[in-house]
Amino acid sequence: MAQPSNRSTGSIPDVRQRCALAARLLGKTDSDPCCTSSTRLPCDFPVFPVGYGSVGSNSDGALVYRIVRSWPCREEPSCLASGDSMTQSRPSILLAIGLLCVFSQIGCHQFDFGPRVAAGEIDIFDDLFSVSVVDENHAVAVGYQGAVYWTENGGEKWNKGQTPTNHLLYSVSMADMNHGWAVGQSGTTLRTTDGGKTWTAQENLKQGEGTHLFAVHAINESTAWAVGEWGTRILTTDGGATWIDHSITITVDHPMFVWLSPSDQEKVRNSEKVYEDVGLTDIYCLDAPSTNCWIVGEFGYIFRSDDGGENWNRSQIVGDVWMDPIVFGYNQIVIGDDDVSRLTVFAKKIEDEAHLNILIDPFVSEREMKEFGNPEDPYALFDIISARIDETKGALEDAGILSDRLRMPNKPPWDYEDFQQDDPTFLERYFEGRVAEGPHVEIAVVQNPYLFTVHFSDDVNGLISGLGGVVLRSRDGGKSWRYEGIDRKQALFSVTLLNGRAIAVGEKGLVRFSDDGGSHWTAPTEDEFPTVFTFMRDLDFEQKLRVGFIVGQQGMVLRSQDGGKSWVQVLPPGDLGVGRIL
Repeated sequence: MAQPSNRSTGSIPDVRQRCALAARLLGKTDSDPCCTSSTRLPCDFPVFPVGYGSVGSNSDGALVYRIVRSWPCREEPSCLASGDSMTQSRPSILLAIGLLCVFSQIGCHQFDFGPRVAAGEIDIFDDLFSVSVVDENHAVAVGYQGAVYWTENGGEKWNKGQTPTNHLLYSVSMADMNHGWAVGQSGTTLRTTDGGKTWTAQENLKQGEGTHLFAVHAINESTAWAVGEWGTRILTTDGGATWIDHSITITVDHPMFVWLSPSDQEKVRNSEKVYEDVGLTDIYCLDAPSTNCWIVGEFGYIFRSDDGGENWNRSQIVGDVWMDPIVFGYNQIVIGDDDVSRLTVFAKKIEDEAHLNILIDPFVSEREMKEFGNPEDPYALFDIISARIDETKGALEDAGILSDRLRMPNKPPWDYEDFQQDDPTFLERYFEGRVAEGPHVEIAVVQNPYLFTVHFSDDVNGLISGLGGVVLRSRDGGKSWRYEGIDRKQALFSVTLLNGRAIAVGEKGLVRFSDDGGSHWTAPTEDEFPTVFTFMRDLDFEQKLRVGFIVGQQGMVLRSQDGGKSWVQVLPPGDLGVGRIL
């Protein structure tokens, strides 16, 4: 650490030399009066241009400066500034003085440009996105700008790990107290073999694509799954030396194939990979001997596997709101009063469930197709289909459903000619998909909530949390899921099951407990949970389900040692507590 100099006042430049330097910094000429009628500033005057003596670290990796010591001038000349300028509070004059005091390294302050803390200690508390708890002593958390925190004494002390990246790390999973993975921004994949102290980067095919990886699950020290955007599912079985791509791709019979660009359609026809535009946000696998795994993501995507991920099957979200189709007569486009009433009742049941959208799917009869479906001039058929959609859409909007919740993927392709040149069968396939036994419009609830986390306590019972306070519960191993209500619409970022109990945490301090496996949720008391206004991103427990941690915004770490019944803050320390409004 730098110490004040004991040199004599004679070694200090003349006051006018300082003012001349200040004048040059301000763009003044030598003839400009600088020090006449000067106001004397004490040497402990705060150097405000660098933040009253310090500059905070920022995302660009700026160095952190801090004052080591300041002392009265006594015999040393004080910093000088023009009295007139001070009276007018000229910021430029003060800036020059500040810069002069910094760069001259005399008079006002001296600065330490070395590390602020010892290696491995936490200096600035980073946002944390994920935590993995190995046992009662060992846990690892990851987050902003490649930050990794680790503890080996049950959270009494946390240390900062060494990583080779500044990318955000979204997820961490430890296979044991030594081996684990962290994944994140732009395909970043890191591996540790010493409990999170040091990390090495691993290559995978998603790095070249710039694909973000949102979650990782370590099955053992050699095997791990990672998931992310663009339907990413990648697997390693050799400790991360190689990663195998199991991502979701589009085929010619995929519903979204017709909406691909001509070049992407050609890739699909040539058996080249075109990934589905869906983000997969979490993956969870039970410990051996079980081979069950689950994945969740955008648009209500839920997958399950009973063979360790070799094969994946879609799961179903079961709703209790439905209605029979609206039946039309031949060439009829206006819906009757009875159907309007049915649509109104249907809409009111889900009006407040913002995560539920409505599918409007129109069909025509064979007779209508034969008479109006001219491949050379399909617009008469398009008019019929479009009118029926508009009638249905209008009734739902009048009943209180916002238009952005209405989904009409099979509306007429008025620009079909743009597709025909590269895809000659485009219109033919559309016609085939619109023919039914009789003309009607099907109405269905589209289960497409944004899902963040999935967790199972055994092969049967599982929970999912998501955007808008969504909680889904399964009692059949993830084959089907049903909504369980809570009293808030805030995002729930993480959920876990603990021997029949459940805990969910989310944004702005939202936390809810359940004593019946997720059917009913209540807010904790002040004795059970501290007052928190920050985002809580993740929670995890060790296998015995006694010690658990919650991590979140600005380095927040909460700990439970009684199976989640009560929680206390362990990081940040002291008055940097979690009760701050951020």
